[in-house]
Amino acid sequence: MNIQEIDFSKTLTDDQVYETIMTNYSDLSKDWISHQWNWMNNVYISFNDHYKYMIIISLVEKTLQFYDQMNIQYSYEEYYSKSYLQIEKFSITELCEKLDLPKETVRRKVLELEKKGVITRNKKKIIIDRKAFTYVKPDNQIKFSAKYIYLVSQALNKDKVYSKKVDQKSIENIIKKKFSLSWRWFYRMQIPLIIGYHKFMKDLTTFHIWGTICMNQVLNVSKQLDRGGDKSSLDYFATNNVLIGNLGTDVGISAMSISDMTNIPRATIIRKCQYLLKEDLIKINAKKQYVLSSMNFRKILPYQTEIFRYKAKFIRKILNLLVIS
Repeated sequence: MNIQEIDFSKTLTDDQVYETIMTNYSDLSKDWISHQWNWMNNVYISFNDHYKYMIIISLVEKTLQFYDQMNIQYSYEEYYSKSYLQIEKFSITELCEKLDLPKETVRRKVLELEKKGVITRNKKKIIIDRKAFTYVKPDNQIKFSAKYIYLVSQALNKDKVYSKKVDQKSIENIIKKKFSLSWRWFYRMQIPLIIGYHKFMKDLTTFHIWGTICMNQVLNVSKQLDRGGDKSSLDYFATNNVLIGNLGTDVGISAMSISDMTNIPRATIIRKCQYLLKEDLIKINAKKQYVLSSMNFRKILPYQTEIFRYKAKFIRKILNLLVIS
């Protein structure tokens, strides 16, 4: 389609998507938290180490950026038919800045990835071997992302700011068709989003554990709201007030359950939860289970509002892609 044929009045802005997400938060929060939790689980399970995965996808994002700049586009099948990916001008310092990690940590984890045969370094170049594709190939993640984007599109339709009617399959198809472009947008959302929580909670394991506690409580609150018969949509602030109030806090989650769900060792979970308790981000209920603290909302708010801007930008780009394709 020529650019002259595009009806720009039918495309979205970041602000429109952001406002719809915030206004319809109670309808969307459960699926967003499930989306992020499943992604974090994949991040950890790949290497039993969050940061090794983040190093790999940071390198992959660099190649996707190059393709975008050169106006080269690959479909999902074309991209993963390659035997390797080559990254020019590899820099430990650049990775440190991007991931907010010390040089010693990044250097050690890069060496460990080399020993596993996942990457190969040659002076200033780095090769990501095909075996790394097993760890980062996002077949299931595309489905999770497409489902959430579809739900946001329905809310946008309801708010009369997006006229195109789409379904989950059409969103999956456009992501796979324009994969190198779409997944660069995805990583540009996820990497700063996750690193923001890393900065706030000191490491990604702590964030993963907190996110599991949060997801458990959101699911419990959603069940109770459904049983109550209240179908009206609540905005971000009202939803969080319900979440950190009494509703759902009688059903928390134990360290053993978190370990079963995430594969993070139970001893690590107990240790990280001590930090979360100290920071008043979680508390322990009468059943000795972990639940969110009343301070959680106020402390997390500045990070989440910034994060939702990243999310709105990604969703806006995918939905506009459907309009102009």
